[in-house]
Amino acid sequence: MSGHQGSSPAPQGETFLGLGLPAVMIHALGRGGITVPSPIQAAAIPDALTGRDVLGRAPTGSGKTLAFGLPMLARLRGAASRRGFPRGVVLVPTRELALQIVRALDEPALSLGLRVAAVVGGIPIKRQVETLSRGVDLLAATPGRLADHLAQGSVSLDDVVVTTLDEADHMADLGFMPQVTQILDKTPSDGQRLLFSATLDGEVDTLVERYLRDPVTYSTAPAEAPASTMRHHLLFVDKKDKRSVAAHIASRQGRTLMFVRTKFGVDRLAKQLRDAGVSAGALHGGKTQNNRNRTLEAFADGTTPVLVATDVAARGIHVDGISLVVHVDPPTESKDYVHRAGRTARAGATGVVVTLVTEEERAEVEELTRKAGIVVEGVPVRPGDAFLTRMTGARRPSGKPISVPGTGATTQDTPKKGRQAHDSEGVSSRHGRPRAGSSGVRRGRGPGSARATQRHRKRGAR
Repeated sequence: MSGHQGSSPAPQGETFLGLGLPAVMIHALGRGGITVPSPIQAAAIPDALTGRDVLGRAPTGSGKTLAFGLPMLARLRGAASRRGFPRGVVLVPTRELALQIVRALDEPALSLGLRVAAVVGGIPIKRQVETLSRGVDLLAATPGRLADHLAQGSVSLDDVVVTTLDEADHMADLGFMPQVTQILDKTPSDGQRLLFSATLDGEVDTLVERYLRDPVTYSTAPAEAPASTMRHHLLFVDKKDKRSVAAHIASRQGRTLMFVRTKFGVDRLAKQLRDAGVSAGALHGGKTQNNRNRTLEAFADGTTPVLVATDVAARGIHVDGISLVVHVDPPTESKDYVHRAGRTARAGATGVVVTLVTEEERAEVEELTRKAGIVVEGVPVRPGDAFLTRMTGARRPSGKPISVPGTGATTQDTPKKGRQAHDSEGVSSRHGRPRAGSSGVRRGRGPGSARATQRHRKRGAR
């Protein structure tokens, strides 16, 4: 092992000014309502500013984006990038996570006169070629689409000063490691590398050994679901009652996120819920980009209080105020339980996580929750049980079918066929569609830029 054994505690009580960030950037953060660094930001930013490689582990919602994004921008200031030659690259597993990063870094980049953009699947590549040809300082990308641009010569990584891998474990889960290593091999070997991951084993450990030089490691939380802000329940259900129990839970007041294993299962449950009178959206990689954006917008603004999603799609969901997470289909691994549960109890809020468990699933789920660090008793429930209502707010659905949110139609749009593997399963942040057109570009210069960004500024972005 080369320097990533162990962890350093995150400093407390720091200020952004004390971390060494440019004052103009701190003012831009303040205008967005961000005034105090999170623990992972306070820990990682000073080392990243010095050019040192950083290895970070932090839970969803802890502020990782600014932890790597702010020092990247600070290191790129004072120089201009050549057209087609970005100087900073962030690799992420899903397309909307890339767009979320662009949104979060928009104001800080603008304050330094830098340009940020995203190149992701699901958006015409020609439009992205035009964006790259105008010059981009920091590029957020999914591995597959960036590999496409490299293959056709629309981008070069020869000038890259710093590269970040965000959610490296998720990229490994999706089979992106060959593309990730291909991309890293095309960046200067003496460049700075930052890597953030929930787990540091397997292929992620191989990446660390191969590409990071004596990294400093920061871990702000164990890889298990936090017990202090979440309540966990196993709800034992008869197989025949499962969908009815799910419908009762979905009829509650509040924002609810429900997990199902497959794309087909997502569409089927969402339709069943709408037929029962519950306004529910469906999110998975088979949906068009515009559909996913509309679905996330409706979920974020409360128009559609229930979202049904696959594991992969939900990785990039960053919507505040999700008070209940429901494992309609139990996850297959403990780390998936942790990632799913992490959609609630964000930023200090509290939340409830329930898992619907049939008799044949009991032993497996009990072992899974133990590995996830969850101590919880299972309780048998049926539709309409008082305990079910007390724990989740469940209530009887109206039984009056409703239309697909935002369309007036009674069925979901047909998933796109023939989508490439690296264009699958991505989701949007709480803002839905990107501000500057579907290319995801953010201009750091030009009249009206500041006004445009102020209209859509992401409050409290991390």
